[in-house]
Amino acid sequence: MKKIILASSSPRRCALLNQMGIIFDLQPSNIDEDAFNHLKGSELVKTLSIEKAKNIFNKLERKEENILIIGCDSIVSFEDKILGKPKDKQDALNMLMLLNGNMHTVFTGLSVIGFKDNVYFEETICSSSNVYFSKFSKNQLLEYVNTLEPMDKAGSYGIQGKGGFLVSKIDGDFYSIMGLPINKLYNLLNKYGFLCHKKFTN
Repeated sequence: MKKIILASSSPRRCALLNQMGIIFDLQPSNIDEDAFNHLKGSELVKTLSIEKAKNIFNKLERKEENILIIGCDSIVSFEDKILGKPKDKQDALNMLMLLNGNMHTVFTGLSVIGFKDNVYFEETICSSSNVYFSKFSKNQLLEYVNTLEPMDKAGSYGIQGKGGFLVSKIDGDFYSIMGLPINKLYNLLNKYGFLCHKKFTN
């Protein structure tokens, strides 16, 4: 019996896995992300994604079973500055003012680790996408902040939600910007023999 675990509490990642038809269990990791603040960009998300997956893997009582753990992490980077989740409405507005009329990069790390037929495997990749915002007035951005959608999102916006109006163009992977590059995940699941979901199997 094959088992897939998502080491994340992100509703968006859960929704994307469900969209793919993947059968999975949810077990959020609890690593200290601040311990990796010295890293930047792709190195940061790759490190955090594998550490999240390892955090759950190390808690498993039986490691000889056919099991795969998915770890993910995403950051928004503007002029080499990482924009995390806002502390409050003012912080969210400040971030959106920085991004307003500019281009920023979203880095997403994706890791899979596990056992299959008593063989350990581990792989980490990074997807980067450039996102372009149109120019908006401070009041328009404040109206968006007041929807409260930005409050739990890196960079203070959700491209798949109300914040989609901010984006004029992307160069990269839309789903990676959401937090889970589903094309790359599909290929990894296929590579390691864990493509056990409802839609694509006979």
